[in-house]
Amino acid sequence: MKTSKLKFEAKEYTSKDFKAKGLRAILATMADTPGVTEPTLDEQIAAYQREFQDLDPQVEKIVSALSRLNRRMNVAYGRQTSGLGISNAEWEVLKALVLSGIPYRMGPGDLAKRLGLTPAAMTHRIDRMVAEGLVTRERDESNRVRVIIELTPEGREKWLEAMRRASVFEEDLLQDLTPAERAVLGEVLTRLLRRVEHAQPDAGGRLSDLD
Repeated sequence: MKTSKLKFEAKEYTSKDFKAKGLRAILATMADTPGVTEPTLDEQIAAYQREFQDLDPQVEKIVSALSRLNRRMNVAYGRQTSGLGISNAEWEVLKALVLSGIPYRMGPGDLAKRLGLTPAAMTHRIDRMVAEGLVTRERDESNRVRVIIELTPEGREKWLEAMRRASVFEEDLLQDLTPAERAVLGEVLTRLLRRVEHAQPDAGGRLSDLD
């Protein structure tokens, strides 16, 4: 039996590779390898169909486009926060504190649950942010056993500047959509999100800690 091959530029992938690593993982690796061009969505779907004939190309195009969009948006946001001297991980903490409302205070345990992190990972992240002046960590005066994490003015300004930069990027991203199209897209994506949240209620955090 002849071994099927997919060839993208200089690197070949055989059917053995697909069985060992999984097609999605291989295509993701291609995208992150210098000198290797990521296949278009149509090329990717064609590759999937060669290996998995039951694939629904319409569904695959939607989820693959969402996956690529999410990846590229995360990279863009990461570059913006890096330019501010903070990491995406630190941005998540700042965001959680801002969303908690004035006076922007939360316990480390609540923060860990909100971000889907272990207490140890949360402690490590807070240690770094305290040292950078983004948050403070103090004992609760009414309960000395309880620790309170509070946003500092510098931390809030970092959050505001990140939001300013993100709003410019996001407006540019959606510039070709009319207000009506934006409304429809927002509603459709919200419906998809609700379905995932219902099917995977415990998937709000991470599969593993990322700092």
